[in-house]
Amino acid sequence: MITIDAKGKSLGRVASEAAKIILGKHRATFVKHQIVADEVTVVNASKIRVTGAKAKDKEYIRYSGYPGGQKRETYGMLVSRRGYGEAVRRAVLGMLPKNRLQAKRIKLLTVEE
Repeated sequence: MITIDAKGKSLGRVASEAAKIILGKHRATFVKHQIVADEVTVVNASKIRVTGAKAKDKEYIRYSGYPGGQKRETYGMLVSRRGYGEAVRRAVLGMLPKNRLQAKRIKLLTVEE
């Protein structure tokens, strides 16, 4: 298990470091079609640094598939509704390959606020 301290770091830096470890690219035995990674714990997620006006400008968009089913949510709204851990989880999820292993790999991530 590898621990990443997010205190004072930006969201993208923490997410890319966690995604690299979850993929297993830090190991000499890296194979892209198998899970050979370590579990990652991100601590101090509430102390992550978000610069500029990202709290009100950064948007997370999802779509239900129905007409009029597009939902938009800002970073600030997401953090108030689900917590800082969800913002980190979504950032890491976006950096993982979109394949059958994505759901299994994201389960290796634990975020503590």
